[in-house]
Order: sequence, then structure tokens, then C-alpha cells
Amino acid sequence: MERAIVHMDLDTFFVSCERLGNAQLEGIPLIIGGGDRGVVASCSYEARRFGVRSAMPIRMALAMCPQARVIKGDMELYSKMSSLVTEVIEERSPLTEKASIDEFYLDITGIDRFHGAYKWTAELAEAVTRETGLPISFALSVNKTVSKIGTGESKPTGRLEIPTDNVRPFLNPLSIKKIPMVGDATFALLSRIGIRTIQTLSEMPAPVLQQMVGKNGIEIWKKANGIDTSPVEPYTERKSISTEHTFGQDTIDIPMLRALLSGMVEKLAYQLRSEQWLASTVTVKIRYSNFDTETKQCRIPYTSCDHALARHVKELFEKLYQRRMRLRLVGLRFSGLVRGTYQINLFEDTEEMLSLYQAMDRIKNRFGPDAVARCAGAQLKTRP
Repeated sequence: MERAIVHMDLDTFFVSCERLGNAQLEGIPLIIGGGDRGVVASCSYEARRFGVRSAMPIRMALAMCPQARVIKGDMELYSKMSSLVTEVIEERSPLTEKASIDEFYLDITGIDRFHGAYKWTAELAEAVTRETGLPISFALSVNKTVSKIGTGESKPTGRLEIPTDNVRPFLNPLSIKKIPMVGDATFALLSRIGIRTIQTLSEMPAPVLQQMVGKNGIEIWKKANGIDTSPVEPYTERKSISTEHTFGQDTIDIPMLRALLSGMVEKLAYQLRSEQWLASTVTVKIRYSNFDTETKQCRIPYTSCDHALARHVKELFEKLYQRRMRLRLVGLRFSGLVRGTYQINLFEDTEEMLSLYQAMDRIKNRFGPDAVARCAGAQLKTRP
């Protein structure tokens, strides 16, 4: 049976959320981001017409579009609205994968026995907008790659169906930058040898492409040829990541405990970013020398950045550790995970902070997770 895979993407999600509560924001260039030294987390289509793009420095965006209005952003609101959309989709869809805070994959294979697959998807999109007020685009095709590219081409508020016999004609004229996994560096490399369209890339021998761009070469070649067998997986597949540390000797060394927690945050946050997860719940656990175990948790806006997570971990630990008895164990868990990338934290960050995280992650990817660390998390010698 031929697969029927839908990709749904909320249009300019952060902007749409802000406009729900403020009609004066309709139709004007709008930038969601933080401060003069921050970067653009999202922007309206009116701002995009001036060249403004996500991850661009705010100063550059305002130079391009000085009349734009800048709003810091409200992650609590965005998380709440994302949950509402998720509920609407999951109530109706047989199999849903939440790919990020604002995009979803649906496997509706076989649904055309009862309804037309396209008609069913269009009705779902209408239900999302009716029940949440948010505009949403979708594309229906035979796999996740083609559907995702299709959604990008159908925006804003687009609806697109790409059947099997139209996959190659649809993909061929598009830029290779439309392919997931093709970043700026790969695009520049391939452009230098004249490969700029998906058709040209698809006709390239796969082993040659792999030799040029590395281990992802075969996957990129498959995507260029419209081949993608990856399944739609429920986003709750992995619920949490965690770590614990049991001391060889019970301790009451507060500075060391804080340093240890800082290091634990850094390692788990790197794991979140490496696996493209965002966490919405933080839990701190302690075990006293008499084996009493206590935990405390809090809900947070979706994030994978060290400094945001560390702030909540520190606050929880200070509230939790009140008995001033020696500890034998501390633990940390990040849960409420959804698929997503670091970019949704941008309205808290400066350009320097974003560059620092990217540089640290590159070092860790190349030399291992312990290759670089904050000084605060490296002071781990225990004093009795």
C-alpha cells in the first residue's frame, strides 16, 4: 500500500500567536526577538519581504526594515498554543509525530478507504484554525521529505498534494537548499561545482556525493530522488533524559554540589541539542544520608540551552535542599520532550551567546562531550 504522509506547519507561529491577542499587529512588519544585540526568532511575511530572516541579528533586521515592530516574545504563550494544536491533531489523527513546537508529521496511510486523504487533511487544517485561531499549511505526499519540502513551497496557509508520479517533477526545479540536511556549507560546496538544483543533484552518482560531503551524502542523494523510508514516530517515544551522581562519601559541600549540578546540566543540554529535543519540565532529585529521597520539579518554556536550564535547576535545588543533612546522591531529569532545535530560544540570546553555543557544540562533536566545559561545572572534587 502506498504511504500517505502529511507535514503540517503553523505559519509564522510566534507571530500568529502574538496577533491573536493584539489585532493592531495585523498586516505590519513584525519581528520576534530579544534586544538590540539579540537575534530574530521569527518574523512576519511583511518583514520577510524586506529580507529579514530567522537567526539574523536584530540590528541587521532593523537596518533592512526600520519600520518593523520588535516584540521580545512569550514562550509560555507559544508552549500553551502548541499544546492546544497538538490536542486538536492527536484527537483526529491515527499516528502523529510532533517534529517541533510548530510542525507535525501524520501517517494517514489507508485513510482514503473511508475518506479522501487530501479532503481529510484539509478538514483537519480547518479544525486547527477554527479551534485555535492559528493559520496552518500542509502538504500530502508519499514520505516525510517530500511532504516537508511541499509545505515550505505551499506557504503561507497553503495546501498541496504531491502524488507519486509528480514527486520528481515537483522536486527537480527546486534549489538544493530546500532539501533537509543541506545547510549553508554543503550548499556552498555543491554550488562551486555547478550543482544548484535538486535534479542535478539527483543525477550525481551517490558514492561521489558521499565522498564530497561525508557520511550524510547517501541520505542527501536519496532525498534528492524523493526516497525516504523513515517512519512517522509518536513524539512521546522518548519521555525524558536524566543523570544521577552517587557520592563515595556523603557530603554537605554546597559549592561542590552546585558545580556538579552545573556540569550535569551542561551534559544533558548538549545531549538535548545533539538529538534535537526540547525539554519542558525540569526535575531535581536529592537523597540524604539516611536514604530519604526528595524531588522537586517545575514546568518551563521549551528549551535546550544551558543557561536557561541551569537557572531553573539552581532555583529548584535551593528550594529542595533545606535540611542541611549530608547528601549521598543528586539527580537531574529533563522531561516533557518534543522534537525541536535550538532556534526557539533565540529571543533570550545575544549573537555572542548563540555563537558560543554553536562553537562549543562543534568542539564537543569533534572531540567528545568532555572536550570543553564551563568552569562552574568543572569543580567537582568533594570535600567531606
